[in-house]
Amino acid sequence: MLKKCKEKVFRANLQLVENKLVLYTWGNVSERDRESGLVVIKPSGVSYAEMTADDMVVVDLDGNVVEGQLRPSSDTPTHLEIYKAYPEICGVTHTHSTFATSWAQAGRDIPFYGTTHADYFYGDIPCARALMRQEVEGEYEKNTGLVILERFQKDGLKPMEVPGVLVKSHGVFAFGKDAAESVHNATVMEEIAKMAFLTESVNPEVSRADRAMMDKHFLRKHGANAYYGQAKK
Repeated sequence: MLKKCKEKVFRANLQLVENKLVLYTWGNVSERDRESGLVVIKPSGVSYAEMTADDMVVVDLDGNVVEGQLRPSSDTPTHLEIYKAYPEICGVTHTHSTFATSWAQAGRDIPFYGTTHADYFYGDIPCARALMRQEVEGEYEKNTGLVILERFQKDGLKPMEVPGVLVKSHGVFAFGKDAAESVHNATVMEEIAKMAFLTESVNPEVSRADRAMMDKHFLRKHGANAYYGQAKK
C-alpha cells in the first residue's frame, strides 16, 4: 500500500542529510497521498543510515497507524494539524538546521532583505510564539501545530506564498505540494536565515528591501503571469 509514496518520503528524508539540514535523527519529512488522504512519515528515532523505504509509517489524519511496524515520528501530530488546516499542502519537513533554528530560538521572524528571499517567500518568514506551559505539558506536538496555524491565521498568511515557519525555542517547519518540495523549501529557509544573519552582522542598521522588489521577484516566479523558467508544454 502506498509503495510509491513511501519511496518518495524515504528519499526526501535522505535529502535532509545530503543538504546538511539534520544531525543524527533531528528531523523528519512526511507526504500526504492526495488520492487516499493518508500520510506517510519517517519512523521515530530511526537512523537515516539504517532506515529503508519499507520503514516509512502510514497514518490517517487522526494519527492512527494504518501500515508499518515502527512508531511514526513523534512530530506526527504537528504535521497532521498542518495537513488538516491546508488541503493544498501535501508535504511537510521539520528540521533543527543551524541558522534557521537560531532565529527560532531568538523568537524572531526572518526579515525580507533581498531577492533570494523573495524568490520563495512573500514577506518575512514568521516565527510562531512559544508554547505556554500548559500547552507543553498537554498535547505538546499537536499544540505545536496549533501555534503555527494561529500565527498564519492571525496575519492572514497563505502557506503556498510563505511555505515555512519557525516555532519559538524549537525549530523549522516547511511546506510544499509534496515531500520533495517541502525539503527544497526547508533548504532555502536555512540559506535565507544564514544570509539574514550575515546581513545584520555586516550592517546592524539594515532595513528591509523594497516592497516593489519583493513583488517583482516573487510574482515573476509564482504569480499568475509568471515568466521565470521554461513554460510547460
